[in-house]
Amino acid sequence: MTDTSSPGIPPRLVAFDLDDTLAPSKSAIDPRIGDLLIALAERVELAIISGGQLGQFRAQVVDRLPDASADTLSHVHLLPTCGTQYYRIEDGEIVTIYARSLTEDEKIEATTAVEEEAKRLGLWESEPWGDILEDRGSQITFSALGQHAPLEAKVAWDPTGAKKNTLREAVAARLPDLEVRSGGSTSVDITHRGIDKAYGMRQLAEQTGIPLDDMLFVGDRLDPDGNDYPVLALGVECKAVEGWEETAEYLDDLLPTLSLR
Repeated sequence: MTDTSSPGIPPRLVAFDLDDTLAPSKSAIDPRIGDLLIALAERVELAIISGGQLGQFRAQVVDRLPDASADTLSHVHLLPTCGTQYYRIEDGEIVTIYARSLTEDEKIEATTAVEEEAKRLGLWESEPWGDILEDRGSQITFSALGQHAPLEAKVAWDPTGAKKNTLREAVAARLPDLEVRSGGSTSVDITHRGIDKAYGMRQLAEQTGIPLDDMLFVGDRLDPDGNDYPVLALGVECKAVEGWEETAEYLDDLLPTLSLR
């Protein structure tokens, strides 16, 4: 697995992927992760970057965090849809820093292309678990089995990623002015060009004033075809994990190296 982390140099900001890094896909974080995230936010800036929408961040993480002071929570940064949206927590409320949405014409073009290509390739499910297409404002997301598919079905649908990558390539050919990339285990995401998790990390640097060299990213898809790979390619120190349990073990080792504010 890819691992460029340097434990001897304490980071000033630690950013995480969400699904399969902090929690199973679209599932709530384990209480152990909640405790560790708060302990981290007491020491450094904490960010979460994912292709998911804000509602997922709230349900999976924010609403599951243990009680913490307003000061501690103010060090939490939420970047849904790979950083096209940016939120902070102030006085217990999620506050919008910015949201950069697709135009209505771009949304129509994107949804039409992905639906037509999925049907052409035989990847459009007739009985999905929820909506296959979702308008996330700054991102259109295709979820092959539906937004609420059970984890077991999602894992089994495309274990090699071949289906998802074939669809991504077909849609990208039709949308040269938009970014089309593989998302989660069954999803393809469409945004403005140049939008990926590297974009989100650059936004973090701009908003916080913390250089990329002082950041650490933790994710489960740092392979060249993975949606975390752009962060590694950007030159940010990265830690590759497989599942939230491995993330928890890593944080158990990292936290003693960081000082409380």
